[in-house]
Amino acid sequence: MRVLVVGAGAIGGYFGGRMLQAGRDITFLVRPRRAAELASAGLVIKSPNGDVTLKNPPAVQADALNEKFDVVLLSCKAFDLDDAIRSFAPAVGPNTSIIPLLNGMLHLKVLDDKFGRDRVLGGLCAIAVTLNEAREVVQLQPMNSLNFGERDGKMTDRVRAIADIFAAGKFGSVASENIMQEMWEKWVFLASLAASTSLMRAPVGSILAAPGGRDFLLGILDECSAIAKAAGHASRAPFLERTHGMLTTEGSPLTASMFRDIKAGARVEADHVIGDLIARADAAKIPVPKLRTAYTHLKAYEKQRG
Repeated sequence: MRVLVVGAGAIGGYFGGRMLQAGRDITFLVRPRRAAELASAGLVIKSPNGDVTLKNPPAVQADALNEKFDVVLLSCKAFDLDDAIRSFAPAVGPNTSIIPLLNGMLHLKVLDDKFGRDRVLGGLCAIAVTLNEAREVVQLQPMNSLNFGERDGKMTDRVRAIADIFAAGKFGSVASENIMQEMWEKWVFLASLAASTSLMRAPVGSILAAPGGRDFLLGILDECSAIAKAAGHASRAPFLERTHGMLTTEGSPLTASMFRDIKAGARVEADHVIGDLIARADAAKIPVPKLRTAYTHLKAYEKQRG
């Protein structure tokens, strides 16, 4: 089974690299700069789970992509989705499965409209990973997982076959029969953390130490949870208990990647992570004043950034 990993950055580089390390048939779709880096230094992963340098990893650029793949693993930012689709479209054949690891839900409709719903699975990952100045993939914490599955909850032959490939990477892959619920719960957590830490420009612990901080954090979580419930994906008790704990841990350094992107002056997924939730809240007539304030802040940042 041939897997095309779109990009060899932090997420694609880690998951694709681990499968390549295990001897699986992996190819990275990369831009010219990254192709040159991989050719000279290889794909370098530094991780609490073990370091590895993969010399000359199989890579292809968009203008030379002319083969079909069994699986396309997509891990770009939402604002890069259109460019990514144009780059990997030639690799999609009649039996190709696309597994997106993007945040939120907007990307599913975009991919469905382009390639057909039958080709698009659900997916999500949990990992703290980045590219350092040397363009090495650096995993910041031992935790890593990748869930995927049919969006209707069925356990199909293609999911089982993909599960065998992913299992070789030893990164906690799960073939899920409830992937849409899991995607919604990740969205609730991510949006709660991104909205609060980005708006306050502070980690969870500092927000908790401020007057009204605890109420603000849990109020954001309540708004996001209400939207998920209205969509038919009410957050389950274990998820809420775990998330509540993470948002109320005194001294916690926890922040969202969106907050770190703001600090770096980078682009953010304001519309995909927060804006789409607000649109769904409006449709369900759910008041979300805290989310609206956070969204206004993010859009003002985008305007200022230009």
